[in-house]
Amino acid sequence: DEVMPEKEKINRLRVVLADKEISHKEFAKMVNKTPNTITRICNNEQQPSLKVLREMAMALDVNVCELLVPTKMK
Repeated sequence: DEVMPEKEKINRLRVVLADKEISHKEFAKMVNKTPNTITRICNNEQQPSLKVLREMAMALDVNVCELLVPTKMK
């Protein structure tokens, strides 16, 4: 039996939505996406384009960097 590798966590959308107490459904309306798309992004099964990531950050009033898992800390 092969062990499935853990999905790489690239975005932090789930965390930011939880912090702001915004549901997937509410957020989907805010950014004109389907709730299913938002769920897939939150689960890191799909990644938004840079344009969509920027729109999401603007809708949430956060720096776009807050929506991404950092690659390296100084």
